[in-house]
Order: sequence, then C-alpha cells, then structure tokens
Amino acid sequence: MIRLVCVAVGYIFGLFQTSYLYGRMKGMDIREHGSGNAGATNALRTLGWKAGAITFLGDCFKCVFAVLLVRFLFDRLYPGENIGVLLGMYAALGVILGHNFPCYLKFHGGKGISATAGLFLSLDPLLTLGALILFAGSVGLTRYVSLGSILVSIWLPVGVVLYGVTGRWGLAQGHLYEMYAIAVFLCAMALFRHRKNIHGLLTGTERKLGEKAE
Repeated sequence: MIRLVCVAVGYIFGLFQTSYLYGRMKGMDIREHGSGNAGATNALRTLGWKAGAITFLGDCFKCVFAVLLVRFLFDRLYPGENIGVLLGMYAALGVILGHNFPCYLKFHGGKGISATAGLFLSLDPLLTLGALILFAGSVGLTRYVSLGSILVSIWLPVGVVLYGVTGRWGLAQGHLYEMYAIAVFLCAMALFRHRKNIHGLLTGTERKLGEKAE
C-alpha cells in the first residue's frame, strides 16, 4: 500500500509540466511546435536556452522533491532498514509517469529524461556523475541530445544493478529485485518514448543540438 502511495505522490509532482506552463506564459502550447514533446530539448529548440534550462531544472527537481517527501513521510516506519531508497524509486516512477502521461493534458507529456536526472540526484552522487559524463560526453562529441538521453536511460538499470550486487543499497534481496524492476521499466519506457529519435539516429535524419525546430 505504501508503495502505491509513493507512486501516487510522485505522479502528482510529475503533473507539473514545466515546459507546458512556460509555453503558456508565452502564449503557446509547446506540444504544437517542434517535436511536439513537452520536455527540455523541445523547449530549448522552440523557445531558447532560457526556456530549456528552466524546463530541465523544473522537471529535474520535481523528482528530487517527490523522493525527499516520501522518504520524510515513510523512512521512520522502517527503523534500521534502508528501504527509503526503494520508496524513493517508487516515487520517481510516479513522477516520470506523471510527466510522460499527464492526465489533464490528455496524457501527452514529455519523455522523462530530466525527471530521470532528478532520480539520479536523489540516488547517489557517483551514479549521477556517471550519467553526467555519459550525457555530456556523447552530446559533446555528436551533438545528438537524444543519444545522450538514451545512454543515460540505459545507465540507470546498469548502475542500479551494479550497486545492488555489490551491496551498496543495503537492501534485502527481495527489495533489490523491486529496484531492478523499476529501473528496467523506466529504461524501457524511455527507449520506447525515444523510438522516433532512435530511428532518426539510425537513418541520419535526427536533428543535432543547435538546429532550430521547424
């Protein structure tokens, strides 16, 4: 039951659609421009660097705040256990679901990468550093933001499992399997949301960083 509550709390946080709200203040629906995605990259391409940065920070920290809230609410119920990290994963799952499928926008949201960055921040600094290196390195070399996003998505289950098998999470085996399942699900959902980008990368039609949206 507590796990469902954590997902629900996260979903409510995820409904804060930064790029959509920013676009509305500018008199537009960002989902009707560029890629049609309510995320940081489309905000960057359609509204500029300021909008992209604000969108990234808003979507990132809504995940951080959701994780912190559920850990504050429920950590005390499990004294002597580190189950807070697992409950944080459930909250992050809810945030990303709310971001990708906001009920009040007919379930048409973003792809969840900025929110996933917030999950990394709430999990571990080394995992966050790995994600940052993968993203910055790949985008710096290729100028494909989508490639960086895909690599970060894959790094999530890899990093979570590596920490699990080395005992870094301090969780019982059953709880570790839950961590793994959530991480794999989030990765699979991100890859599915990026399916058009993957096709563009394979065919050479993907837009690079700095190219304006049409």
